Parts: sequence; C-alpha cells; structure tokens
Amino acid sequence: MAEQEDEHWWFVGRRHVLRRLLARNLKNKARAPLLLDAGSGTGGNLPLLAEFGNVHAFEYDAGARQSARAKWTGDILFGEMPDRIPFEEKSFDLITMFDVLEHVERDSDSLRSLSHRLAEGGRILLTVPAMPWLWSRHDELHHHQRRYTAASLREAAKKAGLEVVELSYFNTLLFPLAVAQRMMERIFHTHAETDMMPHPVVNAALASVFGLERWIVGNVSLPFGLSLYASLRKS
Repeated sequence: MAEQEDEHWWFVGRRHVLRRLLARNLKNKARAPLLLDAGSGTGGNLPLLAEFGNVHAFEYDAGARQSARAKWTGDILFGEMPDRIPFEEKSFDLITMFDVLEHVERDSDSLRSLSHRLAEGGRILLTVPAMPWLWSRHDELHHHQRRYTAASLREAAKKAGLEVVELSYFNTLLFPLAVAQRMMERIFHTHAETDMMPHPVVNAALASVFGLERWIVGNVSLPFGLSLYASLRKS
C-alpha cells in the first residue's frame, strides 16, 4: 500500500471521490475545520485531508505509522478502536474512516466511541467495501472482517446511536468488470493479483473511469457498487 497508493488506479480514483465528499460534508464552515482520520494506514489520504482543515490522525500498526510519517508531518498517534482512541481533549468537525471499519471486529462500538469525539454538528464520513457475495481471497489478504450492504451499514450506525445523513454505493462504473473477475476466479479456482500495479495505460484508464464518479456522488444515490460511503451524525 505504501508503495502504490500515490499511483494505483484504485487509490487515485477514490481520492477524486473523497475530495468531493469532503467538500460536501465541510461546506459552510466559518473557520478551519478540525479533522480526525481514524485508521490512517500508510498515510496516503492525509495530504488530501489537510487541504480541508487541521488534521489529526491515529493508526494501530506501527509500520503503517512509520510510513505515514514519511509522507506527512502532523500528529499520527497510536490508537485502537473502540477502547483506545487518542485526542480525548479535542472535538472534531469531521472524523474520517476510509476503508477502515471492515477491519474492526466491533464496528458499532467503534462508531459509538468515535462519536464521543465529535463537535456539535460534527459528522463521521466513512467508506467500506460492499456486497458480501463478492467476498474473495483479496478480502482475506487484507484482513477484512466483513463486506457491507447498505442495510447492514445503516444497522451498524443505528446501533452506535448515529443518524445516517447520506449513504450510497459507489465504484459502480467498474462493478461489471469486478463481478466478471470474481466469477472467473470461482469457476477456475484462481486468484487474480489485483494488488499489483497494472500497465500504465490500463492504470490510467481505470483511474479515469473511477474518478468520473466524483460528478455523481451526492447527486444520485447509486443502487450498487464495489464500495459504500456514509455520512453520519449523532442522533
């Protein structure tokens, strides 16, 4: 991840979508917002978040924190959800979790704990992998606990005492390609190396297609996709 997240099509395309979602969730802020990135991984999204406000971050894995600090100079502390979340003295306008919740065993408890760090009117913005029937070796290699449906993500938020402001599938344009790949893997009992960097032409094309969805998210609620996003606030 640390080597690829600057250029791999999935990361590049997702950042286009995330920039749009961040702008939607931080509009009308009279001051520089305070942001918390929960589970910052190897730090690929921290420069993007810094475009929108003052960013703090925490990450469980020591190696990932080290990689992130090579890309960004802000606070990246140790943290573990749901019980060991740092920055107790702060209240955040936006807490982000980009493809993190699926790694956490106690997802609703973690959302509830994060909600205690929200300022008045603050939101949690998260993304997760979607469609449990697409579960594959890729999910196992990335230590996923689950993939979500719109209904199961709403239920996790409800158990955490959070209200869904906005929720939709995305990464929809490439959905047929991903389904075809999963079906081929199951038929032939193979595993595609989806984490490898594609040929530059293919990589650029996939990033462009994925990135087109930044003009869709928030305007249309997509009925299916490889991922889900949600904007949550305290009930």
